[in-house]
Amino acid sequence: MFQSFFNYDNPVWRYIGKFGDLIILNILWIICSIPIFTIGASTTAVYYVTLKLVRDDDGYTIKSFFKSFRDNFKQATIIWLIVLVTGLILWFDLYFTFRVVTGNSIFRTIFTAAIGALTIIWMFMSTYVFPLQSRFYNPVKRTLFNSLFMSIRHFFHTLGMLAIDVALLILSYFSLFYAPQFTVLALLFGFPLIAFINSYIFNSIFKHYMPKEEGEEDSSQLRPILEDVKLTSQSRSEDSKPEES
Repeated sequence: MFQSFFNYDNPVWRYIGKFGDLIILNILWIICSIPIFTIGASTTAVYYVTLKLVRDDDGYTIKSFFKSFRDNFKQATIIWLIVLVTGLILWFDLYFTFRVVTGNSIFRTIFTAAIGALTIIWMFMSTYVFPLQSRFYNPVKRTLFNSLFMSIRHFFHTLGMLAIDVALLILSYFSLFYAPQFTVLALLFGFPLIAFINSYIFNSIFKHYMPKEEGEEDSSQLRPILEDVKLTSQSRSEDSKPEES
């Protein structure tokens, strides 16, 4: 009994090992994000590893992280800069609306509603774009389109992830003042903990878009609507290579 409990293949120890991987990922993510413009590549690399962790794919965490960081660096950096610039523009527009435009004018109401809608779209895309980049090979434009399309198509999954992410961020913020011991945990796991939790949901979503084995019937009702995804996307694996552009 004790021998089986202390066996590394025991599900309990395997799950504890995953939390150890998250601590390593957090250190790597922080270090590789320091130049700021590399945040996209490091975030993609984190999702590459966490998606493998939830699938119980064996592999070396550090090696897998840097493999994804290297393979996705150029494209993930372009995507990150697009996400960053559009986010700054939306923030400036919101600031302009609430600070500069005064009064209860119709213009302010319409402008605020439009910016609010665009901000929601931005949040939806930002939630999906780096996990998609880590899992599928596509041009930047296609990845951005797929991230928006999937986020809307799996609307309730998207809302669930955003709710969990916001709840974790709020919990971390308040724990800083009321429960410092939890702040230590937040600092230990950081963003990779959020990515790890999200990866369980992303894994259930992405499996609908993975290529079927030859001879296997495609019973998914989702694939026909994203037929172009099937034709232009290639899933990532340890041995797969990017498509030549």
